[in-house]
Amino acid sequence: MEFILFFIVGVVGNVVGTLVGGGGLISLPTMLLMGLPVHSAIGANKVSNTISSLTSFLVIFKQKEVSGKEASAVIVFCLGGGILGGLIASFLSGQMLTIIAILLLSFAFVTSFMGSGNFDGTESFRVNRKIGPALLGIGMYDGMFGPGSSTLAMYLYASQKIAYIRAVGLARIGVFASCFGASITYISTGKIIWPLTIALMMGAIVGAQLGVRLARKLKSEHIKPLLRVVTVLLIVQIVMDYLK
Repeated sequence: MEFILFFIVGVVGNVVGTLVGGGGLISLPTMLLMGLPVHSAIGANKVSNTISSLTSFLVIFKQKEVSGKEASAVIVFCLGGGILGGLIASFLSGQMLTIIAILLLSFAFVTSFMGSGNFDGTESFRVNRKIGPALLGIGMYDGMFGPGSSTLAMYLYASQKIAYIRAVGLARIGVFASCFGASITYISTGKIIWPLTIALMMGAIVGAQLGVRLARKLKSEHIKPLLRVVTVLLIVQIVMDYLK
């Protein structure tokens, strides 16, 4: 029964995560409620998201909606951030990771009302002095904790005024890079419960493919409101878990 539940959690979480981020809102609390240790639950998310995000990115890449140059730039920063984040997480308590998540998501939510960025643009993605450190930071956050990292990335890409489907592709390859880096750390430290992680990963692959197909049907003016709703839900869920 656990395997079926983890498969379903992987599907639903990755549909939401692919569209606007925040898939961890579904998967991580569910695993914690089932009694998994916090580091094992985060590790399961990292491993499953590594595979599922790569498969969804390849769909977008094959349609030439993201260039290899854009993807490579994101990979470099997010991979480095993911490795650093995974290492840092091994020394931090679950309580500290929760506080970091609340602060970062609250910051992203507030700044979303200040900028004029949206997903209507057709510009290619370029890394500059602002974007590089931001990607590194998002990668570190993803390696440390996870839920909300794609949401933070989508806010960043919105500020660059690029097309929504390109933003989804870049967010997916960023998740792949940071999760790959973090997975190395979690696997090497023996945090992974493999049977449940594999069930989650199989569901995540299915959910990621569904998410990419649904992303093509969303209109750009609907994305920012959806991002804000998911951000608020993430903050509420994480705060409730913290207070418990």
